[in-house]
Amino acid sequence: MLPLSAAAEGLVRFATYNASLNAREPGRILERLQTGTDEQAKRVAELIQRVRPQVLALQELDRDAAGDAVRIFAEQYLAVGQNGAEPIRYPFTVFPESNTGEPLGIDIDGDGRTDGPNDAKGFGYHPGQYAFALLSQHPIGTVRTFRNFLWRDMPQSLIPPAYYSAAARAVMPVSSKTHLAAEIVLPGGTVWAVVAHPTPPVFDDERDWNGRRNADEIRFLTDIATGADYPVDDAGVPGGIPPGVPFVIMGDLNADPDRGDSRNDAIAPLLAHPRLWSQEPPGLTGVPTATFAGGLRVDYVLGSQNAGTATEAGVVRGPPGHEHSDLMEASDHFMVFVDIAIGEQFDTDAAFNPPPGPSLQAE
Repeated sequence: MLPLSAAAEGLVRFATYNASLNAREPGRILERLQTGTDEQAKRVAELIQRVRPQVLALQELDRDAAGDAVRIFAEQYLAVGQNGAEPIRYPFTVFPESNTGEPLGIDIDGDGRTDGPNDAKGFGYHPGQYAFALLSQHPIGTVRTFRNFLWRDMPQSLIPPAYYSAAARAVMPVSSKTHLAAEIVLPGGTVWAVVAHPTPPVFDDERDWNGRRNADEIRFLTDIATGADYPVDDAGVPGGIPPGVPFVIMGDLNADPDRGDSRNDAIAPLLAHPRLWSQEPPGLTGVPTATFAGGLRVDYVLGSQNAGTATEAGVVRGPPGHEHSDLMEASDHFMVFVDIAIGEQFDTDAAFNPPPGPSLQAE
């Protein structure tokens, strides 16, 4: 049996989950959510209620112009007990605008149109498709987004001039959705949640424009989290989060360290970064987090060494026929979580301590 339960007292559970609540038609997800009875949304909500993350990066929730989808999902699904699960409430949410589906006004793919999904700042059939939200039970302080930073302005950028024209390179952002950095105010201190959802490294050709962008989006995420000088946020403030500040990276990064179509150097530098935990929790290492392509590890929760000690971690999945297997089938991704012990002062030498009991992972 898969033991779905809240984090132990004194721990903060960070999680990422690609819920696949997206549709090709604009406004369709909002319409579905407004009924209060959408079956996929109910299963997504029940899974969240049973795992009970305190800080959740929720990918692929289509964003409407007013940003109502996350509020309705929180009020009509998460705050309502699903199938006997306890309701869960997130008083603090961020639902940033996304580059997906936002037209550049340039014919990128050479099909004679300037309004197709491949001609947008990030692939999408309508603005806000595949957006993501950050939900928190703890107060959220400063919020920074990096949606408009140009790909060409990234040092050692991999942007392929063989695919993008000069006009396209002048307006194409590095982020296919957005890159988000938000302060989570916890009892033991402040931790920055740094979230992104890089483009899949597929659906291209030998010019590898999506593979190159995926790798650069991951590097951009890493540089924001570790305080690089060059990123400039959408308010014009230069630099990533302050160097040395604790952070937790969360997101569907669309890159497996060993298999799949991502570039060989896409995810490895992040996983080996000296600012991260010196040993990754074994409940995460090598475990597939998505069902496609034979099962790839593409979803990550990664903490800085000074964010605290990881005491429990896992990928929320179960075998066929498990009593909660229907919840696992709500998306082609599984939820990934890490429980972090955050004390009055951060432990700058923290590394993973193996938990005494079972993790939430089940094969």
